[in-house]
Amino acid sequence: MRRALELAERGRGLTSPNPMVGAVVAAPGGEIVGEGVHLKAGGPHAEIEALRAAGRYARGATLYVTLEPCAHQGRTPPCTTRIVDAGVARVVAPLVDPNPLVAGRGFEVLRRAAIEVTVGLLAEEAALQNRVFFTAMRERRPHVTLKAAMTLDGKIADAQGASRWITGEPARARAHRCRSEADAIVVGVTTVMRDDPELTVRLGEPWPREPYRVALDTEGRTPPGARFIAAGDPARALVAVGAAAPEERVLPLQAAGATVVRCPTRDGRVDLGFLLGELFRRDVRGVLVEGGGEVHAAFLDAGLVDRVTVFLAPLLVGGRTAPSVVGGGGRELKSAVRLGPLTITPVGDDILLEADVIREPRGA
Repeated sequence: MRRALELAERGRGLTSPNPMVGAVVAAPGGEIVGEGVHLKAGGPHAEIEALRAAGRYARGATLYVTLEPCAHQGRTPPCTTRIVDAGVARVVAPLVDPNPLVAGRGFEVLRRAAIEVTVGLLAEEAALQNRVFFTAMRERRPHVTLKAAMTLDGKIADAQGASRWITGEPARARAHRCRSEADAIVVGVTTVMRDDPELTVRLGEPWPREPYRVALDTEGRTPPGARFIAAGDPARALVAVGAAAPEERVLPLQAAGATVVRCPTRDGRVDLGFLLGELFRRDVRGVLVEGGGEVHAAFLDAGLVDRVTVFLAPLLVGGRTAPSVVGGGGRELKSAVRLGPLTITPVGDDILLEADVIREPRGA
């Protein structure tokens, strides 16, 4: 199963809206006779690749797969049919697939075919690997990661608004890796107008997927010539405006090719819950929120942040008016957003801090 999880990692950032899945076929004596990984939505599933590699040795073997095999016709045929036809004797998986189209049906089909099914092996590791997919299926909205680069005193820019560059080159490269794993990158219109970012994935090699580039812009102030619109397919530049945004501002954005989504407003801002629902319907499963501080505060206040990724630079800039990583009106210490467990990773001269948001149990 650990080998299957290793294989699944090869699909990180490539499989959405599907989860990452790896599979291993082991002969009755324990020898691995086939391996497979899911690398692209619409491409072969990991189980099919592993069975194809195993060939006739799959008969009587054990299939280790990192998520419940599908039993429905989607972009590809059901995996359960191929597993049964291959003569597999046992299937071992960590978890039930939370997708309502699967949700136990795959295991049921296998058991009806007299295949032994074992569920629960390395369940925690498998759930963490696909945390984005699991959140999206459970909440019916994208998983949201808040990402920021800040100084040691919590500033995301100096008092003059300059933010390039707080972190070093290795941290910036790691930040682009974070972008490559997301389906949408979200910033506020202030960031668009101040920094004119492209919001693209820039790695050492061309990246095969293009995340949506999203600007939160209640009043429709985004310039039609903003770089994030022309940085890739303009239709994947999405400007979320309020329902009352002036048509004379919206039309030039549409003429530039951008996708404009009119959203209801809450407290004078785009309703973030509505926007996430719109993104979910566009097959967005993971969202990376890159700020600035007021946008971070809005997502946190709405209870819509699932994970926090912060690059911490060994710098002190001070300044009463320098923007901090989280703006807004603030909250009392007893109501602070709690994070954990914390992962700390050195990245060049900087430090990467990562943690999930700890939520109260439902009904608490």
